Amino acid sequence: MRDVIATEHAPKAIGPYSQAIRANGFIFISGQIPIDPATQQLIAGDIAAQTDRVLKNLSAILAAAGTGLNKVVRTTVFLKNMADFAAMNEVYGKYFVSAPPARSTVEVARLPKDVLVEIDVIALA
Repeated sequence: MRDVIATEHAPKAIGPYSQAIRANGFIFISGQIPIDPATQQLIAGDIAAQTDRVLKNLSAILAAAGTGLNKVVRTTVFLKNMADFAAMNEVYGKYFVSAPPARSTVEVARLPKDVLVEIDVIALA
């Protein structure tokens, strides 16, 4: 079974993909960037502000799927600049306080809309 998850409390997909898919007891969330769902515009701000917005977007999608950040088992963080790691990690740690998920963090040449961070998630349904 495969179900599409969508919510107006997170940015609309800006391409041919779903915000998230529920399959076999897992929620697979597409990479989220720092778009304000109310305006569908990028937020202004540094890596901390952008990371906070991304994690709020991820939380909204998880809520729409009937789960939450405490059920996240895996994340991938894509950074425009690895020099932003510490600031991103500080904000990230506020969302994943106990038993944080497995994670990879990679620096990439470029992200959609030239944002500083993108994060995708796999969670238990």
